[in-house]
Amino acid sequence: MKIAHRDIGPEHPPLVIAEIGINHGGNLATAKDLVRLAAQSGAECVKHQTHFVEDEMTGEARAIYPPNADMSIWDVMQKNALSAEDEISLKSFAESLGLIYLSTPFSRQAANFLNEIGVPAFKIGSGEADNLPLLRHVVGFGKPIIMSTGMQSISTLARSVSILEGSGAPFALLECTNLYPSPPEMVSLQGIGQLQQEFPDTVIGFSDHSIGPTMALASAALGACIIERHFTDSRYRNGPDISCSMDPAELRFIVDRSREIHTALRNPKKRTEAEEPVYHFARASVVADRDLPEGHLIGETDIWARRPGNGEIAGFDFDKVVGRRLARAVVRNTQLAWSDFDQARS
Repeated sequence: MKIAHRDIGPEHPPLVIAEIGINHGGNLATAKDLVRLAAQSGAECVKHQTHFVEDEMTGEARAIYPPNADMSIWDVMQKNALSAEDEISLKSFAESLGLIYLSTPFSRQAANFLNEIGVPAFKIGSGEADNLPLLRHVVGFGKPIIMSTGMQSISTLARSVSILEGSGAPFALLECTNLYPSPPEMVSLQGIGQLQQEFPDTVIGFSDHSIGPTMALASAALGACIIERHFTDSRYRNGPDISCSMDPAELRFIVDRSREIHTALRNPKKRTEAEEPVYHFARASVVADRDLPEGHLIGETDIWARRPGNGEIAGFDFDKVVGRRLARAVVRNTQLAWSDFDQARS
């Protein structure tokens, strides 16, 4: 999968997406400051949320209060949405810093707008993962899609994934828990593996709403190719998504550590060339555990294995020495050699 200039998949370090979302509170200057901080903290991609509330909701939304807000969902989005002109400015600013700019459309109007301004891919949020008409509309643009799968099971994803597969466009699926924040007992790291198993040819990632970097880095260790988290300049201010947002220091930590984890994930189990000097002193050699006369028949209590490992007989050959007869006398702690024994095994 490729979005803009960035290749995404198991062969590449995880793409860490800093989700600006609505943490700017509807203020363009704040939004630009968040984008700038994300770029300085090592992010390659920022993600926004595009809300045209009149096309996104019906009037019933005025009576629905999200668990993480003290006003209706209508009022939350109305208060925190950027205008079309402001979002164009934000996208231009992000791209001037070398960032990939993505956004989540929450309506047909938002999807059309984002396509018109040239986003390289679309992010589909968990709430829209089973919005089949919107999904069919978005895939019609033929651009890559990243879809979060919170509030969905493998079975309920089937219809949406079928639409994505039928489009022919590359897509990714993100494991996600839609609680803000998500406590560990609600986060499903198993979900990453289940998505990998069920959709083996699909890029799999993790959209994280927990507190702290632990779950994000755990997802990298499980092979997540995309890590998405809300981003803020400071957690010490108000906002519906601030509690589960990473700050600049945490973003930098996740970017750097996830790359290290990706590097280590690709190393097979073997003794490396760099370990050879350690191997020579850290392993053991077979030695006499007491003074032994010439002609002595070696029993298990006559020998032991001690460092360093530069002796001729390694500790893992201990059993091969038992039952051999000494061709010469040796003193305690002598590193034994095969020439110390008669050729014939007794």
